[in-house]
Amino acid sequence: MSYLASHPQPLKQPSSSLHLAKYAPLFLDSSEATRDTQETWFLYEQLLLASLRCEDDKSAQLCLQRLGDRFGVDSPRVRALAGLYDEATATSRPALEGILKRYSALLRDDPTNMPIEKRRITLLQSLGKPDEAITALTKLLEHSPTDAESWSHLAALYRSQGLYAQSIFCLEECLLVYPNAYNIHARLGETTYISAANNDSETLAEAARYFCRSVELCDWYLRGWYGLRLVTDRMLANCSGKGMPTKIVEGLNAKATEKLAEIVRRASSGEDGWQGFDAGELEAAKELIAQQSIVR
Repeated sequence: MSYLASHPQPLKQPSSSLHLAKYAPLFLDSSEATRDTQETWFLYEQLLLASLRCEDDKSAQLCLQRLGDRFGVDSPRVRALAGLYDEATATSRPALEGILKRYSALLRDDPTNMPIEKRRITLLQSLGKPDEAITALTKLLEHSPTDAESWSHLAALYRSQGLYAQSIFCLEECLLVYPNAYNIHARLGETTYISAANNDSETLAEAARYFCRSVELCDWYLRGWYGLRLVTDRMLANCSGKGMPTKIVEGLNAKATEKLAEIVRRASSGEDGWQGFDAGELEAAKELIAQQSIVR
């Protein structure tokens, strides 16, 4: 439990998932596992997901069994976790297609079962059926328009199909629910940046504004500073001055470089409060910083 307190998103990083999965057998055999508290059952769910990720199917099955004993196997949440377990342990496409049919049957009996509907949508995507997944998500959002998670999922699906305008619309819907979500502002910046055809100055300036809002809300958000550096590099290369004055662009570019260098330095040295950054993102930031010394 103390590990979860210091790692509130243990499944985000492979290393923390592995640590949690290794802890699963010890926890399941301990007296702590018998406590009927909200924290205990939250830990059961996290251990189930971490165990599946690390291919410890035995521990995952035991977690699922105990969750079913406590909340009932017909609980929507437990049914969704059982479906996730079956998906993770399936060994063939026909097996996954069978799970998809089971989800559809459950939804015919209970169309309001949101956890199962979300599992069905995710499975459609995994099976290479993005059009069906988009249709299903659109219908889901008609009945649950404030579901930011589903708007974000739909945005990712649209983006994967190159439908950037639709993706941007979905992300803006996320901000209506969570206006201070710095990661969504950065994702809007990324999508707008990608959609800038022929280095359109106005579109690039809009992307820069999204990145600026992201780092305004979270000063240490690496992706926000990385995106700001990328987009201002591109704007300076155009030298048009349209969309945003060149002096402002230069200032933002210098600030992004400065903040990236600070984050890389402090995270790489293991300084307290600066752990948890993705190693790949840190490496990409190092490479971007190095480019400046070559170009400028």
